[in-house]
Amino acid sequence: MSKRKINAQDLQIGLYVELEKSWFSHDFLKSEFKITTQKQLDQLLGMKLKQVMVDYDKSDLYDTDEEDLTLLEQLPQSRMPIVKDPKFAEIPEQWSSDKGITDDLRNVLDDKLMLPRDKSVAVYKHSVSMMEKLLDAPTAENIKASKQAIYQLSDMVMADDDTAKNMLMITSHDFYTYTHSVNVGITSVLLSKEIFKHSDAHDLHELAAGFFLHDLGKVNIDPNVLNKPARLNDAEMKLIKTHPYQGYKLLQAADALSPECSTIVMQHHEAFNGNGYPRKLKGQEIHLYGRICAIADVFDALTAERSYKKALKTFDALSLMKQNMIENFDKDLFRSFVKIYQ
Repeated sequence: MSKRKINAQDLQIGLYVELEKSWFSHDFLKSEFKITTQKQLDQLLGMKLKQVMVDYDKSDLYDTDEEDLTLLEQLPQSRMPIVKDPKFAEIPEQWSSDKGITDDLRNVLDDKLMLPRDKSVAVYKHSVSMMEKLLDAPTAENIKASKQAIYQLSDMVMADDDTAKNMLMITSHDFYTYTHSVNVGITSVLLSKEIFKHSDAHDLHELAAGFFLHDLGKVNIDPNVLNKPARLNDAEMKLIKTHPYQGYKLLQAADALSPECSTIVMQHHEAFNGNGYPRKLKGQEIHLYGRICAIADVFDALTAERSYKKALKTFDALSLMKQNMIENFDKDLFRSFVKIYQ
């Protein structure tokens, strides 16, 4: 990321600006600051500046012209190598010493005698604990450790149909970021299994990591905004819309940003009709991986219990998506999504 001058009319909440005028020639206390309120944005626009220097390293929004985001354009639709018989890295000490969440998950996944129903409950419980712990402390070490555990989860989903199907029936309807992450991760991997079952052209480990970590950037969003039990105002919505790039930056800093993770994290809120964010991509401009996660993300939001709405049942949520929201989705992909719940 770097500094770049942009047209003043393109300024947004979340950008870090550097004003060329000295501090006493404008109404701000500093000449360098992040725009956090609509009032600040209006004041800047009122200065009638033509261009303003923006430091994207310190911003919550990304620079669409920057070359180091070419991962989003490089990812092919096919020929991604699948990892076979992986040798998993050791779980970092700070995780294995803290209740052994990832080790417990590994033990459950390796248990050949556990019944599918019992295994699905145990795997789900440990997956939620793992994600909650990661979101509490999203360090580079914890991000890498969680990816290793997610790789094993994806192997289980691909190999064990009974346990994977059972997990669909026991997902929690409490809408917390950690439960939502697990729910979206599971359903997205199952949808990927359905559409890629005759192909070895996709790295399912990194796909799963992207699906489970799609909302990682929400750790940098004010909890009062994230958990607000009412409609968000424009400024709050703009803040929420920074979370894809916040997740991108966290994965990049952890050296855990694969092409699959980059694409899924950045595109899971893009809509097929072009009304999504952050780039308003449309149709085939959205990578297939982003389209998969977008469907799972909306479905889980509809089937979750919130303070201001009741959870919809599976059939009702799918019906609503088909009747009222289908233009947001790849229709062929949505039909495949319905199949995994039949």
